[in-house]
Amino acid sequence: MRTQSSGTRLHKKLIGWSSRQRLLGWLLVAYLFALPLTVMAAPLANRLAHNPSPYLALHGADPVAWQEWSPATVALARQQNKLLFVSIGYFSCHWCHVMQQESYSDPRIAEILNRDFIPVKVDRELNAALDAEMIEFSRRSRGVAGWPLNVFITPEGYPLYATLYSKPDQFLSLITQLSERWQAGSRELKAAARKTAGSGKPVASAPVKLSPDIAATWRKRLVEETLAMADPLRGGLDQARKFPIAPQLTSLLQIQEHHPDERLAAWLTLTLDRMMKGGLRDHVGGGFFRYTVDPDWHTPHYEKMLYDNAQLALLYLRAARVLGKPQYREIAFETLDFMLAEMRDAETGAFIASTSAVDGEGREGGVYLWSREQLRQMLSPGQFALVSRVWGLEAAAESDLGYLPQQMHEPTAAELTQLEPVYRKLREVWRQRHLPKDDKLLAGLNGLALKALSEAAAEDPRYRRSADEVKNFLARQLWQKDGLRQGMGKGKLFGTAELEGYAYAAAGLRYYARLSGKAADHALVDKLAREAWRRFHSARGFRLAGTTLLASENWQASIVDGAIPSPSAELITASQASRDEALRRKGSEALGFTIPSIGRDLFLQASLVATMDATAR
Repeated sequence: MRTQSSGTRLHKKLIGWSSRQRLLGWLLVAYLFALPLTVMAAPLANRLAHNPSPYLALHGADPVAWQEWSPATVALARQQNKLLFVSIGYFSCHWCHVMQQESYSDPRIAEILNRDFIPVKVDRELNAALDAEMIEFSRRSRGVAGWPLNVFITPEGYPLYATLYSKPDQFLSLITQLSERWQAGSRELKAAARKTAGSGKPVASAPVKLSPDIAATWRKRLVEETLAMADPLRGGLDQARKFPIAPQLTSLLQIQEHHPDERLAAWLTLTLDRMMKGGLRDHVGGGFFRYTVDPDWHTPHYEKMLYDNAQLALLYLRAARVLGKPQYREIAFETLDFMLAEMRDAETGAFIASTSAVDGEGREGGVYLWSREQLRQMLSPGQFALVSRVWGLEAAAESDLGYLPQQMHEPTAAELTQLEPVYRKLREVWRQRHLPKDDKLLAGLNGLALKALSEAAAEDPRYRRSADEVKNFLARQLWQKDGLRQGMGKGKLFGTAELEGYAYAAAGLRYYARLSGKAADHALVDKLAREAWRRFHSARGFRLAGTTLLASENWQASIVDGAIPSPSAELITASQASRDEALRRKGSEALGFTIPSIGRDLFLQASLVATMDATAR
């Protein structure tokens, strides 16, 4: 009110002044009126409460004023000339929760983030393209990547600095220093970020015609590169941690089926055996964990992802036939049964994204671990003696909560039979434990599940109904007039699907169409594939999303495998299987452009190599 009175008095004095005097006077009026607006502007508020993403909703009570990643948020950063602090994670990420409890609940940290930055929280499963680009930026600039992934991005959309999990004092020091540097010279930091901006691998000027010889060259190189990295004693790759590497194992199994190699068969069998017998697999509740923190497949990180379990169910189902191991078929069906029991949404029949690594009390592995005392109370003396030998209870437990059931020592056939009632007893208690879940229903991940269900239904009709339900969810709820939606949460549709959503949904629906044999199902796949090509492919290659809101578009000749298969390879494969000649030609042409882009790290391009091999046959 005082400012308005001052402005009014000044306005009266302007009458009769010279034009220069009036101009200066009006500038002073504008300043006087604008100043209180800046000072009194409402502070940012946390916008994540009741978000349909369970991961974002978890942060709804943080003192950090989290915003969602959107054009309006980026525009706000430009308007206020502030760095965007973009924190990327996902529901079942243990260290994401640790950083929330330690740092994002700290009032000192929240004060600086809210005052000097535009804080943004991102669910990586809803912004896969942004996540992929920030992961690549972190690898390129820091040499490491993972989650929680925290990236400072300039208002213009260039990533400036990335960091992973940090202890509160370290993180407080980082944001304090970065804030001071930004205030002292934002122009220099903007220039540095713009200079270091990366770009994708450009498409070659002319495609290469695929031939059996070219396909054979890359196929053989992939096998040799894999065997050179393989762990010959424990399976998997020779690394400190063991991941299921499902896209690569699936591609190599496909190659093994058509080009048998004794060395590859032995390594595939060893890897699949160790994964199903060790701690990567939940022997009580079924399904597979994300990875193990040791090279012996013993101690898992306890989250279970839909994408891992869907891929591994399909992998074991195929491996039973290709490698001649009937037991693998049982593991495949057990994994699908776990998905149906623990990850199926009762209302839609679709599958949720993941289950948490921590239990309802925040204890890592609390749902899956058993103490000696618990086992003694639940089991007969003979059963306890049996599990003591097979599970290795003579050694000290690796967790204060107890032991994880797994085959530390190979059981006999008779002992395997005797273990079944033990698992049934434990399963009854296991179901009573509280396991937090990410109940998002995502298009792409349900496409992966539909692939597994459709192939399983061809062998066992009891999976047909579940395949029908997932197909109907994709076709009737997520496929809208304006295109495919990313998914659904709490009954609300998410935004437009990215390339992963389109590619995996199209692949899953293609498998279902083969199962049903209906022309309408094939036609639906073709619609999705055509729309995916229109949205995400051009003469410059593939892009992961229509826009990431970053400053530069990242077009790539082909996209590498990660924990899930290359979406560009999946789209090419789904298109080449079409009855539509134009779609088949589109897939073949895109494949021709990818051939010159293949370079080192063939293991990361296994899906592409397998696609080339299948096309050339």
